[in-house]
Amino acid sequence: MKNLVLMFPGQGSQAVGMGCDLVAADSTMRATYAEASEVLGFDLQGLCSEGPMERLSRTDLTQPTLLAASVGMFRILERDGLRFDVAIGHSLGEFTALVATGAVAFEDALRVVRRRGQEMLRAAEANPGGMAAVLGLDDPVVEELCDGVDGVWPANFNSPGQVVVSGTGPALETLSERARAAGAKRVVRLPVSGAFHSPLIESALEPLREEFERVEWCTPDPAFFSGCTVRYEATGFDRLLQTQLVSPVRFRQSVKTLYEQGYDSFLEVGPGGVLTGLVKRIEPRAQTARVSDRETLQAVRDDGRYLEVM
Repeated sequence: MKNLVLMFPGQGSQAVGMGCDLVAADSTMRATYAEASEVLGFDLQGLCSEGPMERLSRTDLTQPTLLAASVGMFRILERDGLRFDVAIGHSLGEFTALVATGAVAFEDALRVVRRRGQEMLRAAEANPGGMAAVLGLDDPVVEELCDGVDGVWPANFNSPGQVVVSGTGPALETLSERARAAGAKRVVRLPVSGAFHSPLIESALEPLREEFERVEWCTPDPAFFSGCTVRYEATGFDRLLQTQLVSPVRFRQSVKTLYEQGYDSFLEVGPGGVLTGLVKRIEPRAQTARVSDRETLQAVRDDGRYLEVM
């Protein structure tokens, strides 16, 4: 399919049971989970199937597990004839996008995101904070509110009327009150362990710099589009992924830019379906689909537009 953007989800899309129906039905998915388990040193399939959710949501486990689930689904599609033009990811999902475009080996990506999760957890323990979704306000209004409160920053520009902010507990409380006073429909605290994509986790940067520099990065093909810089990136991934960690995710701007460039089809690959919903709100004219389990995989196969006959 021409003008196709592949999308990969980030943290928050994990769920007990993710990928398990495909593990039972598809040898490619089984092989991917087995490979990941060997690299990581724990039973990934067991964690996905049994949980509990509290353990699966630990960022040091969530990140490699979600990466493996998304890569497994991508490999099935690739085997079945998927061709795409651009890959993007939401935060952690950028690592999956880099695997899909050949910019990094799956084994290296697993090790890097496991370390990323560990260092983010340490940073969050050293500088406690959280995240909250502000619903119903325009982006500039949320940015202005953040400017007026010490210790809180925009973290994810997700879709029209949905901005996630990161900050300390007291700062989030103050921001929430002011957002409601400014007309926000809701302000929802998110079940995360830290103030990700903010200066509060800067202490993770130095140990991760060494980790990123050890990886052999290649030129992506097909193209990789960064949700941090809102442009195509082909080199400098060690630096980009450090910057990404403490910078906002600009998913809304990325989708708008790609659509304006003529990319009108977006296929989400990975657990959940969060990004598909966001794209529908960002650009209702875009064609969307997702592969997150056996049922949605079959729907994409039946559709006939995404997979080429090999």
